[in-house]
Amino acid sequence: MEIMLLRCLKLWCSLAKFSLLGELAFRGNFLVKIVVEWLWIGIMLLFNYTVFTQTTSVADWTSDQYFFFIGCYFAMGGLMETLFLDNCNQFAELVRNGDLDFFLLKPIDEQFLVSCKHVDWSCAPNFLLGVVVMILALWSGGWPFNPFQLALFVLLFCSGAVLAYGFLLLLMSVSVWLVRNQSLYEVWWLFSTLMRYPREIFQKWASPAGLFFFFIVPIMLVTNVPARVMVRPLDAEWWLVFYALGAAALVAWVSRRVFRMALQRYRSASS
Repeated sequence: MEIMLLRCLKLWCSLAKFSLLGELAFRGNFLVKIVVEWLWIGIMLLFNYTVFTQTTSVADWTSDQYFFFIGCYFAMGGLMETLFLDNCNQFAELVRNGDLDFFLLKPIDEQFLVSCKHVDWSCAPNFLLGVVVMILALWSGGWPFNPFQLALFVLLFCSGAVLAYGFLLLLMSVSVWLVRNQSLYEVWWLFSTLMRYPREIFQKWASPAGLFFFFIVPIMLVTNVPARVMVRPLDAEWWLVFYALGAAALVAWVSRRVFRMALQRYRSASS
């Protein structure tokens, strides 16, 4: 097991280096992509800043707490887009063209190779910008340093990344049956939109949507629980920590099984 992990890590480093060299071959395009991403993030920050000039809180989240939440969302989105989103979106094309055959013949885990073969370095600055926004929000709110709280946040952030990756893998696996899964981006952007808001926003008439995406399809756990642990008291809601960790483990297991099932149903180009 350890040897396999080391092989995967070494291969990923080589793939990441190759992806970076490919991006730097067209530096102008690479810089434009980064500028466009940062412009979108800047507009979103400006919008939320304007909202808080008119009110002191949104769904009981103060401005510092809410901006930490937004920073957590930026960091999570940047991480997923850098490592996995483009790979998962290209999976349907591999199935349609039969190029998936070449990946299945490699002496490495198919899920790792398919979902990690390319690193989109133009989205990596989004992760760093999200971290900066979180740090500034903590500094502005006068957060007292708590190593246990920080460690718990890192753990839950990682579990949120596993949860988001599991959903991406599930959407990607559907390509084997649909052959052309053009809806992956649309569904993922729906999920990312839901991750952008605290669950307290979904009240009254919108509460069914909040309950559905928090308990049935728990995509809102990805950013809600890590941000809440860091800047808001959990009090009687400590169960959210265990729920988030359990949901991440369950979705990771289910997505792995579905992916393996999808590969069994795959018909190669030669068949």
